[in-house]
Amino acid sequence: MTDPLVQRYLDHVRFEKRLAERTVTLYTLDLDKLAGHAAEAGVGLTAVQPTHIRRWAAQMHSGGRSGRGIALILSGWRGFYAWLGHEGLVGVNPVLHVRAPKAAKPLPKALNVDDAVQLASFQNESANPWLEARDAAIVELLYGGGLRLAEVTGLDVQASERARGWLDLQAGEAHVLGKGSKRRIVPVGAQAVAAVQRWLLVRDQGLPGWSSSPSAGQALEGALFIGRHGTRLSAQSIWKRLQSRSLQAGLAVPVHPHMLRHSFASHVLQSSSDLRGVQELLGHANISTTQIYTRLDFGHLTKAYDAAHPRAHLKPGSSK
Repeated sequence: MTDPLVQRYLDHVRFEKRLAERTVTLYTLDLDKLAGHAAEAGVGLTAVQPTHIRRWAAQMHSGGRSGRGIALILSGWRGFYAWLGHEGLVGVNPVLHVRAPKAAKPLPKALNVDDAVQLASFQNESANPWLEARDAAIVELLYGGGLRLAEVTGLDVQASERARGWLDLQAGEAHVLGKGSKRRIVPVGAQAVAAVQRWLLVRDQGLPGWSSSPSAGQALEGALFIGRHGTRLSAQSIWKRLQSRSLQAGLAVPVHPHMLRHSFASHVLQSSSDLRGVQELLGHANISTTQIYTRLDFGHLTKAYDAAHPRAHLKPGSSK
């Protein structure tokens, strides 16, 4: 049975604040949980203290509830006690300064070296040569230079004051405009340079039925990567083409552009252990953003140990 105070609050949010019925239902569940905790602790709802709230949040966390889930529950409790305060039933909101445990940041998804090389080396012999040259060059820039998707779509054929980015093929460098409108220069490697050169040889030829509209002509003068109608290739198009290409290359899961950036960072870090260098290549403002790749690297080493080390599979106390 719902506590009378809780029922009054639910009536308030339902009829006065006119919250959606689904929201009221969630509030009911969360506040019934609060009333249950209070009853177990032998305190009334108006006598609950911050120590109680922290203990109950810790119990939820140890029980497997996510930080986000706990945060939502605490938000509902906080609103309840704010209303009690407005009604003059409590002097202090016990949930006011209680925060949910921080959710662990998920590791970025990265390919292993073999899969990344398999995708970068893939050639679709049955595809239109124009599309094949373009898509291969895009993959090489995403993986070979660790470029963001927006940085790739923003590349122009030639450097200019108006260009967001361009390639210096002789130097093997990409000049890009990253987050925060910060420019940086990134080495892209010989394979990427060669792939872009192959694309440039066919880029202006277009596809059968090529559009001759003014917009197409403008794109041909500017954008490095263009679509079927001669306009700058969109991020959505690259996303779809890459997913399809990765499956055609025999990878087990479809690949999205940022996976190749993550793969670039992880593989460079595995080989060099140069965290500062990877930070500069990726254009991260803070080293803490780059440090997540050390977790990927450690995971890689752990798997290698488990698979190869003779003592990895020994049970405790065993000498064999």
